[in-house]
Amino acid sequence: MGNKIACCVSPERSPALPRQLADRQEDYQISTNVRENTGPYLQHISDREEPDEVAQESHPSNHARVSTIFLSKSQTDCELQDKRKSNHINHVSHTSPLSKKYSSCSTIFIDDSTVSQPNLKSTIKCVTLAIYYHIKNRDSDRSLDIFDEKMHPLSREQVPGDYSRTDPEHKLIYRFVRTLFSAAQLTAECAIVTLVYLERLLTYAEMDICPCNWKRIVLGAILLASKVWDDQAVWNVDYCQILKDITVEDMNEMERQFLELLQFNINVPASVYAKYYFDLRSLADDNNLRFPMETLGNERAQKLEAISRLCEDKYKDRSRAAMRRSFSADNLVGIRCSNAVLS
Repeated sequence: MGNKIACCVSPERSPALPRQLADRQEDYQISTNVRENTGPYLQHISDREEPDEVAQESHPSNHARVSTIFLSKSQTDCELQDKRKSNHINHVSHTSPLSKKYSSCSTIFIDDSTVSQPNLKSTIKCVTLAIYYHIKNRDSDRSLDIFDEKMHPLSREQVPGDYSRTDPEHKLIYRFVRTLFSAAQLTAECAIVTLVYLERLLTYAEMDICPCNWKRIVLGAILLASKVWDDQAVWNVDYCQILKDITVEDMNEMERQFLELLQFNINVPASVYAKYYFDLRSLADDNNLRFPMETLGNERAQKLEAISRLCEDKYKDRSRAAMRRSFSADNLVGIRCSNAVLS
């Protein structure tokens, strides 16, 4: 054979490796398999969240894509469905031509309510109607002692014996909320935030709003919304002057437990606020609650134009800020503008 080293190996069998070299090869294969399985894979943030946090994101008061509870409860009402059918059938015969205003080429009618500046009276009517459907179409009578009106009465008048079995009318709920808003000089936006906190309480605490607790739940939601939303918050002692027979200690305890049941989550995103506003408008349309219509004059047109320009300027500022942040990576992604060629 000379100086050449020859090795005779059968084609059906591979040469045996030393034990140490074989162990090293197995370790290398295991490490490469782990890298191939875990290296490119990055766990999504939603997979790392706790189940409680995932459940909270599905609540309508936290997520803009989840439908509101009051709208679903109102749509399941049989009386409302019958009312829709009757309104559709008898629209021509029972509706006078002057009951609803329509825009034309020379005259434009718009309602005095926007997302940024809702109409106060119409918004309170819609919010109280949503509370009415919450009470009427409730699943059960789950409640807490702090909200029970018999254990913590709001007035010295004796609570009727059947107070927990008689559902309040919409007019009664509207008078109660309107009295608080007019006395405390609260805004329409505060009414929408009140409804957000109310539905958040019902979902977080797993309770129902019923005839025995609706006043105290609404009062606690209004109290919290006025402090979070309005710049000049109303003190608890001010509500004691509106409701003469309630004590400050009772108000403080109710506010404390309300916050604990909300898990101190008082944040209301703009998308959630807008969702509640438009769902309230849908509820108003379903129940024939019309917003006041006004003629679009020169003064009002100028105001709308000024508001639209302000929103447009804000949008441009945000887009410019986003462009500046993208310019920091212009080595990776370049923005090129080509000149137009006119033929």
